[in-house]
Amino acid sequence: MDNYHDLTATVQAAAEELFAVAGLQPGQILVAGCSTSEIMGQRIGSASSLEIGRAVVAGLLAATNRAQVYLAAQCCEHLNRALVIEAGAARLYNLPVVTVVPAPKAGGSLATATYAALHRPVVVASLQAHAGLDIGATLIGMHLRPVAVPVRLAVKAVGAAPLTAARTRPPLIGGERAVYK
Repeated sequence: MDNYHDLTATVQAAAEELFAVAGLQPGQILVAGCSTSEIMGQRIGSASSLEIGRAVVAGLLAATNRAQVYLAAQCCEHLNRALVIEAGAARLYNLPVVTVVPAPKAGGSLATATYAALHRPVVVASLQAHAGLDIGATLIGMHLRPVAVPVRLAVKAVGAAPLTAARTRPPLIGGERAVYK
């Protein structure tokens, strides 16, 4: 993976398309998971690349900053899939902060790059995001609000990694007599 500019542009385009489809509002949260190994065509967790992590974060932050949406970057399983997010978002959503600093082999390259790029980064154990981007099958579903709805984007992959996207909606409750609109 030599052209990081193309990678950044691809990720930004995918995030912006998801925001449009999902109708994300300022102050809401996008959760992102990413395997830089999978982007390079390697097995997840086997070839972490901080340079690729930085390129992905650049695309995500370009989109989230423009939309005034918070980015939550999922760490790998070695940090129990905790999330890096701005301190202000953690306060706004009343998310308890945990004490750890992600590293490429303990948290992953996306989380490490996000921690370095945010103004006041903190790590939280969990949250419920309004939408999600999963680059390389990193399993972000545990951090989405119920009910998650798959979104098919024009971008199908980032490098060699498959891209999965989701938006969320409130649960529909009731039964056959319920009216939803």
